[in-house]
Amino acid sequence: MPAPLRRLRLSLFALTLIVGLGISSWVTRTPAIRDAVDASTAGMGVLLLGLSVGSMAGVLTAGPFVRRLGGRPVIAVGTVLAVAGVGVVALATAASLTAGVFVGLLLVGVGGGLGEIGLNIEAAAVEAATGRPVLPMLHGSFSLGTVIGALVGIGLTAVRFPVVWHLLAVALLMAVLALWALPGVPAGTGRTPAAAPARADAPAGRRPSVWRDSRLLLIGVVVLAMAFAEGAANDWLPLLMVDGYGASESGGSLVYAGFAVAMTVGRFAGGPVLVRFGRAAVLSASALCGAVGVTVAALASHPVVAGVAVALWGLGASLGFPVAISAAGDDPERGAERVSAVATSGYLAFLVGPPLLGLLGEHAGLRRAMFVVVALLLAAAVAARAAVPGRRAERDGRGPVKWSGPPPPPVPSSAADSPGEAPVPGVAGRTADRAAARPTAVASTGTRRRWRRSRCSGRP
Repeated sequence: MPAPLRRLRLSLFALTLIVGLGISSWVTRTPAIRDAVDASTAGMGVLLLGLSVGSMAGVLTAGPFVRRLGGRPVIAVGTVLAVAGVGVVALATAASLTAGVFVGLLLVGVGGGLGEIGLNIEAAAVEAATGRPVLPMLHGSFSLGTVIGALVGIGLTAVRFPVVWHLLAVALLMAVLALWALPGVPAGTGRTPAAAPARADAPAGRRPSVWRDSRLLLIGVVVLAMAFAEGAANDWLPLLMVDGYGASESGGSLVYAGFAVAMTVGRFAGGPVLVRFGRAAVLSASALCGAVGVTVAALASHPVVAGVAVALWGLGASLGFPVAISAAGDDPERGAERVSAVATSGYLAFLVGPPLLGLLGEHAGLRRAMFVVVALLLAAAVAARAAVPGRRAERDGRGPVKWSGPPPPPVPSSAADSPGEAPVPGVAGRTADRAAARPTAVASTGTRRRWRRSRCSGRP
């Protein structure tokens, strides 16, 4: 792999880890922050609303900014806002300012939303340049950041380390990592030219919405379901264990930590699996694995059985979001727009899912409410077939969003035998081999037919 691409991969992983580290550090210190600002349960809900509103605002505005400016400035602004937000939360906690904590969480949310979309678009471009899965490891870096932040936060809480100095140290570490990583991100990725020439077969006037593509709609279903499953665990898993199985608070936290570890392992180990089996098969199997895990976690008769099932829940949810985002980027002209649209549907699930499960859990019990997650995961298992590029995409030569850095390395394997044919985006597994081999096989058949006709007619 060329050095600039290797540097870019590491930069993207570091920038994603920063977000997970900051969020988990704040989450582990919420009891201390609540006591410092003297907030009630309802007051904490209002503070959390700042994080949710900020995240949604960042996600919804990131796509247009990336198309206008490229990914790097959007990622840079998002990272600066996230770092500043953690610092503001620390200082507001020291001053017992509830409004200050709200503003800090709002900044973290906006920064995380902006950076998340930009990072996904950059990672999809790296996949196009390398032909290797990158998005699973990108999201694995976020999960790793949450695990590191949670473990450090739990340890510092146990020794009663002041929350102010803890969060300020985290903000400083985030800033140092950002200063190293941002120069490695190239300029222009995902930017739409001001006067891009229209395709010959494109209708005149304004381009149609990307959501008119039925394949993208199915990918959106997969992202929504997987994000819903992940969000359900993030927000309700400890309470599910405590209220549903009578586990202690520490036991519920331990089960959630196991879920986070399973997510991290699944995302970092998912690359070879994707290369071997392809995106559609991995997405379908992941959704079914997650559905089994959630079902057992909701129906188990013993908390230990439920805790083991949570590992299946985490493994099943680990690859869904990043692999579906990779599939959404299979278009060199509108890849950034498609990635932004699909990612937005996922973050809507993150925001809408927890309150919906809470309302259902209030009336039917939290364990029964989890069957909404099961239903969505089963729908995702069926919709996962959309992760395979369609015939039109292959015929038109559409591939993933292009990277703006140095030219990619030459394509290995059978894809190189077909001039002008790009490898199937994301993974170079069975589907890629067949897609790359198909044009060569057709050309070879045509050559043999012309050779036989020339032999029969006596022409050389």
